[in-house]
Amino acid sequence: MSERCPIMAPSRRSGFTLTDLLVLAACLSLAGAITMPWLMSGKGKVRQAVCTANLGKINQAVLSFAAEHTQRLPGTVAGDEKRNVWWYYKEQVKSYAGLSGESSANDTLFACPDDRGYSDPLPFHRTGRFDFSSYVFNGVTLPGMPNIAGLSLSAINQPKRTLLVMEWTAHAPLSWHQSKTGRKNTPFYCDAKSVVGFVDGHVNFVPIYYDGFNAAFTQDPIADYEYQYSAK
Repeated sequence: MSERCPIMAPSRRSGFTLTDLLVLAACLSLAGAITMPWLMSGKGKVRQAVCTANLGKINQAVLSFAAEHTQRLPGTVAGDEKRNVWWYYKEQVKSYAGLSGESSANDTLFACPDDRGYSDPLPFHRTGRFDFSSYVFNGVTLPGMPNIAGLSLSAINQPKRTLLVMEWTAHAPLSWHQSKTGRKNTPFYCDAKSVVGFVDGHVNFVPIYYDGFNAAFTQDPIADYEYQYSAK
C-alpha cells in the first residue's frame, strides 16, 4: 500500500495540483479494490450464518412436531396428497417454530438470504407453490427415492448421518453460499456445499455428492460423505 500510495512531502503550495489529485484517486481506487472483496466475503458469511440459524430452528421444530406425534415425522396428509410433503411439511411444523396463520413471503425464518430459486424468476421463499420456503424436508416420496417421510424416529438407524431438513440446493446439488456457477443454476456439480440439518438435531455445511447424471436426492452418496437421505 505504501509503495503505491507514497506520503507526499510537505509543500508550501496552498492547494492540490492535478498530479496530487491523480495520485489520490489512484490510492482510493486501490483501497477500494482491496477492501471490497473483504466486505463481500464478510457479508456472505453473515448471510450463511443467518441461514444456518434458520435451519437450526426449523430442524428443532420438526423434531418437536415428532415429539408430540408419537415420535413420527411429518408425512403425507390424508386428503391433501397433492401438496408434496417435501415442501409442505412446513404446514405441519411451523407452529412449533412460532409461526401461525397462512404461509407468506413474510415468514423470514424460512428464507435463506442467498436463495436464488431455480426455474422461477423469484427465490423459493417468495413463491407460493414452494410454500414460501428456502428449506425442504427429506421427504421426496417419488417411487424409489430414499426419504424419511412419515417414519418413526426409532426407524432411523443413523440419526447423526440422516438428513432431516436442508437448503433446496442439497437436492441438486448446487450451492447458494459458495457457488461455482455464480447466480446460475446450471450445471449441477459434485461437492457443492449446502447447509443441512440432521435427525440428531445438529446442523452443518457439507459437500453433496453428484454422480454426473442423477440429481443428488435420488440416491445416497458414496462412502466418505457425512450424510444420507435414507433411514437405513
